[in-house]
Amino acid sequence: MRYPDALPQLGGRVFLTDGGIETDLIFNRGFELPEFAAFHLLGSPEGRAGLQDYFADHAEVARSHGTGFIFETATWRANADWGRKLGYDALALRRKNIEAVRLVQELRDEMETRQSPMVVSGCVGPRGDGYVPGAKMTRREAAQYHSAQIDAFLEADVDMVTAITMNYLEEAVGVALAARAAGLPSAISFTVETDGRLPSGDALGAAVRAVDEATERSPAYYMINCAHPTHFTDQLLCGEAWVDRVRGIRANASKCSHAELDDATELDAGDPVELGEDFRVLTSALGQINVLGGCCGTDPRHIDEIARACLVAA
Repeated sequence: MRYPDALPQLGGRVFLTDGGIETDLIFNRGFELPEFAAFHLLGSPEGRAGLQDYFADHAEVARSHGTGFIFETATWRANADWGRKLGYDALALRRKNIEAVRLVQELRDEMETRQSPMVVSGCVGPRGDGYVPGAKMTRREAAQYHSAQIDAFLEADVDMVTAITMNYLEEAVGVALAARAAGLPSAISFTVETDGRLPSGDALGAAVRAVDEATERSPAYYMINCAHPTHFTDQLLCGEAWVDRVRGIRANASKCSHAELDDATELDAGDPVELGEDFRVLTSALGQINVLGGCCGTDPRHIDEIARACLVAA
């Protein structure tokens, strides 16, 4: 961990992230991802090169704008249940998680500049479907379940852990507790439906408050991902205290619901310029939001427009 005192994005300057890794790899770069698992590409030279190109393309956007950048490892599906479906036992999966960290650490070492500091985050995804809570775990079960992946990240010396697409409270709490037990800072990113509520039905503000209460404010900050800004902007402009804990947005390009995205056979890349404007509205109103990136349907074009809009507004 290079930042034992405080993560650099907590200082307030803009940090970009990558976009929609799975949709970009499939629709724009021609890769097949069984079970939507980007980490599986580490098993071939072509797949590894594809991941390197993907991350380098996004990090270069940050360098071109002079912003920070957060490398989010390609490990959203690299937990026990999804790994088992792809034929990985516990040891093989641990190795893949470490390998995924090493890949982006090498890119960070090559691409980081004084103007563009770079952070390596170990990405934790949901045990089940990203859009449907399914069989819920207790917070204790979730902490135990996700600790194997987080321990691999600790061995690989990540700077932090980010839980992406959390759709119910107990799993989010469990990841935060497991990260705290490992001594790693964490960010918790919730996904919401078109009504601004988690797929579990919980209100976004209630979810943030509940995780903070259950973990003694363990997460460094919160994020929202895998939803279009039109789905949650009203929630963030409510004027309530919990909003101050939200620092990051990784938005979809599409305005479609999760159910519509699941049924889609073609990529909905939306309008990158319009998406940048949506981000500008949020960052202008809420100055603490400084971790900016994409999710489904986004690629380096979208991240470039988001940076352009928000940096001009600043």
